[in-house]
Amino acid sequence: MLETVVQPSPKKVSSLKKLFKKCKEQKELVLLSIPFVIYALIFYYAPLSGWLMAFQNYRPGRGIFEQEWVGLNNFKFLFSDPTFINVVRNTLAMSMINLVLGFIFSIGFALLLNEVRNKTVKKFMQTVSYLPHFLSWIIVTGIVMEVLSPETGIINQLLLVFGIIDAPINFFADPKYFWWIVGFANVWKSTGWGSIIYLAAMASINEELYEAASIDGANRLRKIWHVTLPGIKPTIFILLLINIGNILNAGFEVQYLLGNGLVQGVSQTIDIFVLKYGISLNNYSLATAAGIFNGIISLTLIFIANHLAKAAGEERLF
Repeated sequence: MLETVVQPSPKKVSSLKKLFKKCKEQKELVLLSIPFVIYALIFYYAPLSGWLMAFQNYRPGRGIFEQEWVGLNNFKFLFSDPTFINVVRNTLAMSMINLVLGFIFSIGFALLLNEVRNKTVKKFMQTVSYLPHFLSWIIVTGIVMEVLSPETGIINQLLLVFGIIDAPINFFADPKYFWWIVGFANVWKSTGWGSIIYLAAMASINEELYEAASIDGANRLRKIWHVTLPGIKPTIFILLLINIGNILNAGFEVQYLLGNGLVQGVSQTIDIFVLKYGISLNNYSLATAAGIFNGIISLTLIFIANHLAKAAGEERLF
């Protein structure tokens, strides 16, 4: 019998030819990217072999293939554990608050800076706004604790002066404040840095569009609404897609440093759960299972968001 040889389709051959031609034209860039590809393979993809621990009753000292295999038991335990369900809720809530506040404040601050005409003032404001990004979370949480202190905190002092409250509030003892404290701490730390890419996008908008808007009688607010925001819409969508992929990465340091026993029910995230119930108790299999859950959900959200952006005709990642 004659064997059937499967020939690649003409479209695939054409695509491969275009790819090789593109690589040849940009061989310098390809060569420059090789070290980063090797770095990613070694430090991002090679460690994925450790995911096998999630399907084992892992015990240190044995080889990865010498462990007791338990199948999906660790995942079943996670999804039946009320603590983990509560942790997922906390993570999603804080991530959504960080995402919404981060976008609103970063875009709003970039729009305000873009309207500043004095270059000296603009550079000074940019520099001051960037500085919190370079501070350690230990320093930031220390500042947050001082600002919200019931004895000497400026927030309590202002609320008392204006008669909004009759007695100081202990913000760190009431669970209903914790998510918002984390959200605004992230805003203060990241707004200036997050506005950089929006300012860069605004700088690429054609000035003739603003001139045409002025001729039509548009004021500054109209120019922002009809020229600036449409001009940076592709950038907003791309950053939104990237951040949706990190929706379960609400953070670790700020929740761990600001959290206490009184707000434990709302302060623990998946990362803290992994540390507390996994690594600290030498239950590496459970910690790995929680990490895999986090990664799969993040990847799924990226694909869904990218598909929705494609269906809507907006900018997408791939």
